[in-house]
Amino acid sequence: MMELLRGKKAFLFDLDGTLVDSMWMWKSIDVEFLGRYGYECPPGLHKAIEGMSFSETAVYFKERFCLPLATEEIKRIWTEMSIDKYRYEVPPKRGAREILSYAREHGIGCGIATSNGREMVDAVLEALDLEPYFQVVATACEVKAGKPEPDIYLKVAMDLGARPEECLVFEDIPAGILAGKRAGMTVCAVDDPFSRYMEEEKRSLADHFIRDYFELLGKETGEAL
Repeated sequence: MMELLRGKKAFLFDLDGTLVDSMWMWKSIDVEFLGRYGYECPPGLHKAIEGMSFSETAVYFKERFCLPLATEEIKRIWTEMSIDKYRYEVPPKRGAREILSYAREHGIGCGIATSNGREMVDAVLEALDLEPYFQVVATACEVKAGKPEPDIYLKVAMDLGARPEECLVFEDIPAGILAGKRAGMTVCAVDDPFSRYMEEEKRSLADHFIRDYFELLGKETGEAL
């Protein structure tokens, strides 16, 4: 895996399912939220919203389920429902802290490019004490188009002062992998139970695939293999 890390000046991470183990949480939130308005969570819902920004997802829910709420109110409710889970129930992905330590030790910049809301990102980074590792945090609400468009990855790279070819993207879903590839970056797909049924698609789209970050690092030494 040494070749994968060589020459990179920036590591760019998605959040849910990539940096932290949180995709299970969103399914439970969707079930509870839709249940309040008499709906069951339909099959294929999460595939339909894959890669959408937080705001785009709120619009989608409002229109698809005819919700009697403004999109800002939907986002507020989701934020309230998720923050406690982010603070107390969401762990980092296996080896995530170690790959971030490796980046810091080798002068590699780190950024987050997420479709999530900023309050939620701040909550999980603070709870897990990951804030010091990141120089840039951006959400898809800050750019013109969400994933699979490349906008958010291009923004984070620019803010880190890195060219696309100097960036290594970590992603767990096809829309995010496509966003990184369309940005002209190397993309490493990360295994996650939530998207395991899409593993073949993830492998076909990404440059590399890992089960956890320890595949990139020596478990005892922390050195690139």
